[in-house]
This record gives sequence, structure tokens and C-alpha cells, in this order.
Amino acid sequence: MSLIASNSTKRRRRPPTVHHASSSASPGAGTAAPSPWASMNQDLIRLIAWRVLAGDLLDYVRFRAVCRHWRSSTDSPRGRGVVDPRFHPRRWMMFPEGHGLHPSHTRLRDYIRFLNLDTGRFVRAKLPVFKDHCILDSVDGLLVMHRDEDTAIRLLHPFTGDIVDLPRLVTLAPHIDLSLPGAFLPAQRCYYLRGVCASLSVSAAGVVSVLLALHRMGRVAFATSRDQQWHMSTWAFSYNTPLSFQGKLYMARMSFDPKENSDIFQVDPPPPPQGHHHVDVVGTTSSSSLTLPPPKLIATIPAEKLTRPVHLVECDSQILVTGYTDRSWSHMIIHRLADLITSENPIPVTSIGDKALFLNNVRSLSASSNGALPTVVSNTIVQASLANGSLTEYNLSTDAWSRPMDGCILHGPIFGPCCLIYHIYTCCIREYWNKGQLCNRKKPCRWRVKGKWRIGA
Repeated sequence: MSLIASNSTKRRRRPPTVHHASSSASPGAGTAAPSPWASMNQDLIRLIAWRVLAGDLLDYVRFRAVCRHWRSSTDSPRGRGVVDPRFHPRRWMMFPEGHGLHPSHTRLRDYIRFLNLDTGRFVRAKLPVFKDHCILDSVDGLLVMHRDEDTAIRLLHPFTGDIVDLPRLVTLAPHIDLSLPGAFLPAQRCYYLRGVCASLSVSAAGVVSVLLALHRMGRVAFATSRDQQWHMSTWAFSYNTPLSFQGKLYMARMSFDPKENSDIFQVDPPPPPQGHHHVDVVGTTSSSSLTLPPPKLIATIPAEKLTRPVHLVECDSQILVTGYTDRSWSHMIIHRLADLITSENPIPVTSIGDKALFLNNVRSLSASSNGALPTVVSNTIVQASLANGSLTEYNLSTDAWSRPMDGCILHGPIFGPCCLIYHIYTCCIREYWNKGQLCNRKKPCRWRVKGKWRIGA
């Protein structure tokens, strides 16, 4: 049958196919020639697959879907989405829908949208787990989930459905300082445990280790997928803007006096046990005998080079440190953390290319300004104004300030074509992001369902 559409309304009878038994027929006559792609060398397929995976996990999934040979020649993400860091969905962020559409809202029918901060693509994933879980954080694209009934922490891969279980958060309750406001009330105690910044690392044996920066307590908790309980740091630390990066936590400590220097600290996961391992009741190695190393000072920033407020943000696989040139707060400046560590006279970053930085004291992130995200402007910094709460945009190329959209975080946005900026900025504030609300300081940020199980989340 011809592949060209016919204008005739009558269907033509297809002539019967005649099979010739002659051995002189040319190879492949009467049959479709096999595609050369389906017979590609396996080593070459794997090489191309890893190159694709370095860009985006979902591109890798589409690559494997081309044919059976390509699928059998490459590793499947399913079943190892958490324990194999190559399959972490980096740069994918759960999209806050707004209008109070929290992840378990009936109108969403268990579907959650995710936004790729580099490509601007949206995907939907069906995740019924939100009926009895809430999100505390997102690390490397994995969702740090909190189970309502027993406070168990679980790492969920949103695209493969893989889950790694961690101990219950309530095992940290004995470490809460009862002198903290409301901490003497059992119902309020977990408030200090559910505000977290998580960091993740995976050992060669597939053991998942997680650090939780408990910023309401100034402490850090840690556990592995083999532990039965969380372990609290023996030290307390006052810090700002914690950042998770490559399995470690980075924190800035700023003085209230703008004339004083700012310090950057690094918190490493506990080293693996040496010699005799402690074995818990289920017969697996536990980290209960390990001690979390204290924060390590890695950089001191002179006030004359960069003044507060200081933010740490990951951009293009490196940590950037943002601040102001002076106390007038009219000119912003960016340094690479690596330059601050290694050089006495670091050179400021004058361009971040097609990236835009979104800054907040809770979490900062970067997004690409491409065709799919037209309201994101390249080489800019978006943050809330210290004066009136409106979102402001600083352009590194022109050294000028502007407003990327109408409305402010004190009263809520005026919905318009620039509203996507507001959704991305809401991702920086976990207490709004995980509840399906856009950031609005005048509206109460409360759970509409199961609030008593999620105090502080």
C-alpha cells in the first residue's frame, strides 16, 4: 500500500503478495532491511548512553526506549534510582502549583508536575505516596519524604518510584533542648526536627548516608540506610543559608555587624568505621559509634570584598557566593567558593551566562533562561527586596535593578505572564513549596490536611 494519501473515497483492493522461491533473488527482497541502529556495537551504545545520561535522566530513558537492543545494552534506572548517583534526577524540582493544590489534593488525581530548571521542560509523575507522606526537602532531585504515621524519613525517586528507608525522625526527640520555645510540649517538639536541609551521599556498597541540617536547632543529624535511629551532632552551630553539595553541607556565618568578616564552613559526613564495626540488633553495620566531625572553616571573606547578606548557591556544578560590594546594598558581587579558598585576591565573577540565581535565606537555586522559560532573564539575580518585599532583579551586565513581575511576597503576586518567576522563587522556601502555595507572607502557611502530623514541615 502506498504511503501517500489518496484522494479517492473508495478503498482499493490490495493485490496478493507473491513469494518467489528462486534462490537468485537479491538479499532482503520483499522484506524490510534491518536497521543499522539496532545492531550497533554494545560498547558504543553504552558510551553514548552515559553521555546522554550526563545531560538528563529522562533523555537517557528515551534513549533506552529506541529499541530492545539498546535497552538490553544499558543499565535500567528502575531499582537503582536512589542507590546509584548516576540516575539521580538532578535539576528536576517539584513544581508548586499554587492555589493551595498540595501534592495530595484530589484535583491533582495523584499527579505531580516537575520542572527541569535547565531545560524548562515539565513532566508529570503519578505519586499516590503523598496521601500519607509530606516533603521536607529535595536533594539531587530526590524527594526527602516524611511518613505521617511514624515520622519515618524516606528518599523517593519521583520517576522510577524507588524508595530508600531511613530511621524515624522521632528518634531525635531526646536531643531537643526543652528550653526552646514550645519544646516542652510533645506535640510541638517535632517542629524543630522538620525544618531541614538534606545532603546525600552513596557508598560503593550502595549504603545511603544522609545529613540533615536542623536550622531551627543549629544542629546536624545523620544516619544511613542501615541505621535504626538518627544520631545528633555533639556540637551546635549558628549558621545561615545552608547548601547541600556533593554529599556535604556548606554554611555561611555572618555577623550582625556589616564591618566584620563572613565565614564559610563545610560539614562532612562521618567517615566509614574502621576495624570492628558496631552491629545493631538486625545484624547490619550501624553508624551509632561514629561522630560527626565539627564544621570546618574553609574560607573567610573580608567585609571590604563582600558584605552581607551572603548566600550560597550551586550553579553549573560549582558553588557561588553572592553578596554586596558595600553597605549601600546597591551593587551585587559574585565569587566562586573555590577561588575564595585558594586565592588571597579572588577575581569576581562578571557573568553567569544564561543562568539566573534565585536567592533566599532558606534555599537558593539557579535556573536557565532558555526558550522554555522566557521570563527568566540571563545573567541576573532574583531576590526579595529588603525594603518592601517585592521581587527584585539585579542584572550583572548592566549593574541595574528592576522588577521581574508585579506583586510582592508580602501580599502575593498579580497574576500575569511573568508569574512563572514567582513559582520558581517559591521553590526556594520549603514551607510554601511543599504545600502547593505560592509565597505570600500575609497568608498563613498551614497544611490543609493532616496538619497535626506535619507541624513544622
